[in-house]
Amino acid sequence: MSTHVLDVSMTTFESEVLQASMQGPVLVDFWAEWCGPCKSLTPVLEKLAAEFNGAFTLAKVNTESEPEIAQAFQIRSIPTVYLIRNGQPVDGFQGALPEGQLREFLARNGIEAAASGDAVEAAPAPVDPHEEVVRLRMLAETEADKPVHRLDLALALLKTGAAQEAESLLDALPANLATDDRAVQARARLGFAALLKDAPAAATLEQAIAANPGDLHARHLLGAHKLVSGDAEGALEQFMEMLRRDRQFEDGLPRKVLIDAFRVTEDDDLVGKYRRQMSALLLS
Repeated sequence: MSTHVLDVSMTTFESEVLQASMQGPVLVDFWAEWCGPCKSLTPVLEKLAAEFNGAFTLAKVNTESEPEIAQAFQIRSIPTVYLIRNGQPVDGFQGALPEGQLREFLARNGIEAAASGDAVEAAPAPVDPHEEVVRLRMLAETEADKPVHRLDLALALLKTGAAQEAESLLDALPANLATDDRAVQARARLGFAALLKDAPAAATLEQAIAANPGDLHARHLLGAHKLVSGDAEGALEQFMEMLRRDRQFEDGLPRKVLIDAFRVTEDDDLVGKYRRQMSALLLS
């Protein structure tokens, strides 16, 4: 077995998955001996883990011997694979994907093969959200039996501002995916997306703020634009500036919108940074 592949148990999961994911991505493979598709997926994952030479770690969880871990992740069918970063699941899939799609999954998450002796995680390549919608729409149609593609499509649609279609897709997800962290965060993002229904474009709002930095309505909408499009830091900065300028604006809106934004921001370090700023400002 490759040094980048390991079997994990309840006693080692904290250190070998959650803590390890603070240093680099960990792919968790939920499998069982009786599972036919698992027997075709796991060897390919092991091959890729060796080939990628430490760009990610493959952690294998036998759901029969480690039911507590499977229950914690609400595993309903196997194989199921989750990608863990900074102690949190950030992406995943169900079923035995072919090698080409597994490579696409890794690439989509910015993971590329590392050179021998110099294992590094590649920075994610910029992805055009509209192109991603087209790609995922085709994937959802050609592999209609895999609802995770519809979740991926809903997330991509949110980044283009297509909140209504994204909400319809989320409403139609099966129960196991409806409670997925990404689905929960997507629903929270819909609240911000709803603000943009009749809002000016982001560029127009930026011009308004440049002309009048005290235009907190424009900052609110620009922050919503940035959050929905995936620029969490840009959004938090706009909301924080609202708080700096007038913490009582519209019955305490700056504080409320910051807290809502914290709930949908996946970067714990970023949330911590702005939570500290907010606390310092409110206590000053």
